[in-house]
Amino acid sequence: MDWPALRFHPRPRIEPVAVEGRVVCHVIDDALVDPGAWRDFAVAQASAFRESPGNAFPGSELRLPDDAVMPLGDVFNEHFRRAFDARRLERLYARLSIVDRPPASLKPTQWQAHVDRLDIGPGETIAASVLYLFEDESLGGTAFYRPRRPAAETVAMIQDAATMAPEAFAARHGVAPGYQTASNAWFEKVASVPARWNRLIVYPGTIFHSGEITRPEALDPHPSRGRLTLNAFFSCRRRAA
Repeated sequence: MDWPALRFHPRPRIEPVAVEGRVVCHVIDDALVDPGAWRDFAVAQASAFRESPGNAFPGSELRLPDDAVMPLGDVFNEHFRRAFDARRLERLYARLSIVDRPPASLKPTQWQAHVDRLDIGPGETIAASVLYLFEDESLGGTAFYRPRRPAAETVAMIQDAATMAPEAFAARHGVAPGYQTASNAWFEKVASVPARWNRLIVYPGTIFHSGEITRPEALDPHPSRGRLTLNAFFSCRRRAA
């Protein structure tokens, strides 16, 4: 499989998104030199997108080879490593993704904000990024949340979401089916970053977040029309105290 060059502009303008003095997200607009090449690549590989049973992502994905996305690792190392208290980047995982599930088919784990990893050890940190590769901004950006309940209650609720039948989970925890786009009894929405063509956002993997899907009826499974993104995850060793 041949993939296009992942070329970033060399001097990006990085805009922080802060809530109460804490940066929850970093934004780079016009991130790629040729973003259209990546959408064209996704269109050419449309038949290769698949849903991943082990992933809570509400749609289909195409895993990208490490070699294809190492320039994104270089961007992280140069511009964001210190912001995430990272000493070195150990693993980079990336995929092209399309949110395409109708609300009625979502699982309870997909009804609410999530973190990318709950079991980060004391010597590790994780960051995530989303590169928007669609032009219809109404398909939704990304929203950030903070828990309203004690950590133990939140973890127990998330575990129930993964194991309980939808009706039982909704009755026990009062979480409504569908994409979360606003505060509820469990999570308070604290920030929202709109989607924009060729916009890259980078954020801590341990902050609760979700795609802000306010128009699910507009979702489309084809890369030429759908909510196509390049998602990446950066696992790092923390800097020594």
